[in-house]
Amino acid sequence: MRFFSDNAAPACPEVMAALHAANRLDTAYDGDEWSRRLDGTFSELFGTDVAALWVATGTAANALALAALCPPHGSIVCHRDAHIQNDECGAPEFYTHGAKLLLAEGIGAKLTPETVTALLDSVRNDVHQTQPHTLSITNATEYGLVYSADETSALGALARARGLNFHIDGARFANAMVRTGASPADLSWKAGADALSFGFTKNGGMSADMLIFFKPELKAAALYRRKRAGHLLSKGRFLAAQVLAMLDDDVWLRNARAANAAAARLAEAAGPERLLLPVEANELFIRATPAEAQRLRAQGFDFYDWGPGEARLVTSWDTDPAAIDELAAAIRAL
Repeated sequence: MRFFSDNAAPACPEVMAALHAANRLDTAYDGDEWSRRLDGTFSELFGTDVAALWVATGTAANALALAALCPPHGSIVCHRDAHIQNDECGAPEFYTHGAKLLLAEGIGAKLTPETVTALLDSVRNDVHQTQPHTLSITNATEYGLVYSADETSALGALARARGLNFHIDGARFANAMVRTGASPADLSWKAGADALSFGFTKNGGMSADMLIFFKPELKAAALYRRKRAGHLLSKGRFLAAQVLAMLDDDVWLRNARAANAAAARLAEAAGPERLLLPVEANELFIRATPAEAQRLRAQGFDFYDWGPGEARLVTSWDTDPAAIDELAAAIRAL
């Protein structure tokens, strides 16, 4: 009974069927019938003209987006616990050819206009310090908190006022949408975002994420960056087909609802005395002593130790309701 990562979940049936349907002769790279539909399909989803590029990983989506938004001599404001800071092995710095990450604070890996402003105001406007060019947030955050449309808009307005580009790491964008009930537009370009890393892998895809530019003119250079980075797959139709299949009939939202609902059930079992943070998406962070963690593992539950006396539990689109019931009972029995 595995609760350590939604990356480990299987691909959903619609994705597997789409891969089978795409398993035939077509044009290579991104000239196939599925890839050619992406700009139009995502423009319709977001209600504005966008440029949409498939990539195989969220790291590539983030790093390519930031390369388009920040020059090598600039800096990127993000949270100290952001994925681009702690979990991408320097890929943003590598793809941007050396841009610096400026680290801000905030509860639950969440930025506010106040924390961002304090960091920006600490940077001298002279040639001896890298100047901020981009603001990057993660929705949902690395601690499972969600930015509402209003919160995102406030950060977007600050970015515009300070002359910054605005990027959103949406590895769990679907989970954030389900939580807020906002539209894709309200959580992205209407809030000021210039680029979105739109995650599908965690939500039932099989190594397929999207890079969405709300400034379509950024696509031309990004195509070359993607090729140079080794992310122009010769059979890219398999990535495009997955994503299109998940958008059909709102499979991506169905999957996110299931994951969020499973996490909410576990949160109820844990109760406020164990929860380190509110549960707003599909991740829980709970207090559990080493002995308690060992008891849970002895019953067949798998999860990450997150820190001294802390554990992370992640639910997925296909988490077995019976396993949820068993884990909920085990947590209550601690």
